[in-house]
Amino acid sequence: MDISSFKFCSETELSATDEKEIGTQGLKKRILQQGSSWKTPFPGDEVEVHYSGCIEGGPNFDSSRDRAIPFRFKLGQCEVIKGWDEGIATMKKGERAVLTIPPVLAYGEVGSPPIIPPNSTLVFDVELLSWTSIRDLSGDSGILKKILKDGEGWATPKDSDEVLVKYEARLEDGTVLSKSDEGIEFYISDDYLCPAISKAVRTMRKGEKAELSVKFPYGIEQMRNEATRSGSGVPSNQNLSIDLELVSWKSIIDVTADKKVIKKILREGESFDHPNEGSLVKVKYTCKFEDGTVIERKGSDGDPFEFMCFEVNIHEGLLRAILTMRKGERSLVTICSDYGSNVVASGTVPANTILLYEVELISFTKEKPHWKMETTEKLQACEKKKDEGNKLFKAGKFWCASMKYEKAVKCVEFDHSFTDEEKTWANALRISCNLNNAACKLKLEEYVEASKFCTKVLELDPFNVKALYRRSQSYLKTSDLEKAEIDIKRALTIHPNNRDVKLEYNRLRNKKKEYAKYEAEIFGTIFSRTGQLEI
Repeated sequence: MDISSFKFCSETELSATDEKEIGTQGLKKRILQQGSSWKTPFPGDEVEVHYSGCIEGGPNFDSSRDRAIPFRFKLGQCEVIKGWDEGIATMKKGERAVLTIPPVLAYGEVGSPPIIPPNSTLVFDVELLSWTSIRDLSGDSGILKKILKDGEGWATPKDSDEVLVKYEARLEDGTVLSKSDEGIEFYISDDYLCPAISKAVRTMRKGEKAELSVKFPYGIEQMRNEATRSGSGVPSNQNLSIDLELVSWKSIIDVTADKKVIKKILREGESFDHPNEGSLVKVKYTCKFEDGTVIERKGSDGDPFEFMCFEVNIHEGLLRAILTMRKGERSLVTICSDYGSNVVASGTVPANTILLYEVELISFTKEKPHWKMETTEKLQACEKKKDEGNKLFKAGKFWCASMKYEKAVKCVEFDHSFTDEEKTWANALRISCNLNNAACKLKLEEYVEASKFCTKVLELDPFNVKALYRRSQSYLKTSDLEKAEIDIKRALTIHPNNRDVKLEYNRLRNKKKEYAKYEAEIFGTIFSRTGQLEI
């Protein structure tokens, strides 16, 4: 700060809200003018302030207001006294406050001769005009991001998303290495051009503009390759400056968590609600091969395709994607033709073919929620959904059937208002639905889930042979042989002549023999090696 002599700070001029202490070292703050936002700057941000300062009880020694030039510095970087770093970090944009700073947070025992004596308490009238956010994205100052223009909303893209950016990358001497004024699309995970760009984009909001200061180890090789193609050379130790704008992005969602059904959102939908089991859905979609050949069309704006969720006349992968959509959303859904058990399309679709569905969710209507139903309605709804699940299971739509059984159980999950007769009916439905769901999970090779549904059945009916049998199958598939043996022996005790149970018991014994043989071979090899002399 420049040192000069200015007018005396009067008490009447500084009076406003009650004084509050910040921290534990005696720093005090009194607000003269409230700020216009809830945000406060972070360490590393470049702040802009007006101020005037005096020694407590003495004349002003410095003022940016008299110079009519705001003072700028980086917060928390030891560019100013510690009392400023700590006090201004609590201020909001437009706030004006008086900071009373004890010597320990100012110039201490030494002072700042000749103006500030040793052990001086300082008083500053500070107004926080604005700040520019600067973030250390790499944790070692290798990638610093300075926000030049705030973006919209609060959302930032995820690693899997496809972003559209504009950028210009320059060397320290101003040489332009690469730029895209029209904008370029790429997947964040691809680390396009320079890892620093992908790292920065992950932190940006739509429409945000930023300046990146990038040290040469962070992607200079990629930049050098780009520059080589353009015919210019890149020194090996030069840092970069990148102007970056996140124009927009398309969310990419792995619907099935195994990359077999991928949804790219082309247009965001309304609200946060999605269709679910039992929803009446209106859509329009076009199914194409990767070469653009259209193989199926359904619905239009004036005459949408209408169907009830979890019916068998729509591809399961497309259904699963639609269940993640919001009203008005338009998406591109990529599905392998082998996914699910049916493909609704005209003509024959070869194996391992990629299907591209351009789909728009026009609207949907959810069915009456179970918590709004009367007790008889709940039981009837459960029975109906169980029957629908059975039809889906017979059609080989195991995932859809599983969803039906889960929804059916929810209808009778809370039976506080049921009569004794209704509770008996509800328990029978729970047992049936959970047993059938366990069968679905076995077909889907989700063995842990299958065992959980069997356990739910056994909590209601400890002697249920089917539940013991299916849980034993689940344990056998996960090689939990001890638990499998306990269940199958218990099932044989209850129903000794059950053919399926006997066959399962034989499979278990064969598995145990195979495992014992495998163990003997492994341990035999280990012991033979440990018996050898060390050389």
